[in-house]
Amino acid sequence: MLKIYHNPQCQKSRAGLKYLQDKGLNPEIILYLKSPLSEKTLETLLTKLNLKPIDIIRTQEDYYRKNLKGKKFNDHEWIRIIFQNPRLLKRPIIEREYKAVIGDPVTNINTLL
Repeated sequence: MLKIYHNPQCQKSRAGLKYLQDKGLNPEIILYLKSPLSEKTLETLLTKLNLKPIDIIRTQEDYYRKNLKGKKFNDHEWIRIIFQNPRLLKRPIIEREYKAVIGDPVTNINTLL
């Protein structure tokens, strides 16, 4: 099952969804701002992405710049921060059974198709 962790107000996220739909795919759309991801789901996504939590943080977000920039956290602390502040999550994330990618740029999605 193909899933997209999506924020409809984000241009990059909308572009990722459109890219999938233009290829005739109908992914499960997860609106992670309305239904925040659990810490366990975040850990699973990180494993599938093969990334550390800091790698999926949107550093241009106001919350990051005002509260987190320059501070050191371990992986578990970053996961908790993302869980509590889902806007920090890079988007879109496209997930398959054993792998996931960040769909920015949209051509990254091709590695799952």
